[in-house]
Amino acid sequence: MNRRLSTDAGAWLPRASERLRIAGWLVLLGGAAPVLAWDQAEIDRRAEALYGPQAEGRQRLEAWWRLLDEQRERDVEEQLRAVNGFFNATLRFDEDRRIWQRIDYWATPVESLYQGAADCEDYALAKYVSLRRLGVPMERLRLTYVKADGQAHMVLAYYAEADADPWVLDNRIARVLPASQRSDLQPVYAFNGEGLWYADRPAGDSLGLSRWQDVLQRMRREGFPPGVPR
Repeated sequence: MNRRLSTDAGAWLPRASERLRIAGWLVLLGGAAPVLAWDQAEIDRRAEALYGPQAEGRQRLEAWWRLLDEQRERDVEEQLRAVNGFFNATLRFDEDRRIWQRIDYWATPVESLYQGAADCEDYALAKYVSLRRLGVPMERLRLTYVKADGQAHMVLAYYAEADADPWVLDNRIARVLPASQRSDLQPVYAFNGEGLWYADRPAGDSLGLSRWQDVLQRMRREGFPPGVPR
């Protein structure tokens, strides 16, 4: 029987013995390297070449650029709400089998915007990339696999401090809420560009590493600088 998430935010916080540092992730995801400029015109050009001259897809991509420009100087709480709201409103939820004809596929933000559809991993990844672009430190963000009413699900968690009750960005609800108010979620493991954490068992190998590599390779083909997302 699946346990439910305690209202104690500690369920989301890794013990020191449960954290796994993966040196390769620091290289692949950029580590502490300086942020490189995005050539939006080149990304637009490559998106059309890769995914076709889709007017709606191009419009959604341009709306993303506007969001990032508008939110660049805002405070982080507003950025969280804006990014969460943008992707929740812009993309319709669907399963990988119908979107990509695959059992499990992690889409880049550009792929999701051109498709106009995403599953939970795609929403979380797009929000992660957006917030990193807006300057939110990597250590404050964790892509978190959870059990949501017994079903596998991914959300993005934001930690204002290392031991804080994290805020949860979730495609299933409009509001950004603290984990202590999400008793429907049971965290399983989390990761970002620095490492991997398990909520209630020792850290081990991550199946997500290969999918991260694949996402990064496709983002480079789309014109993003090497190492994005940072």
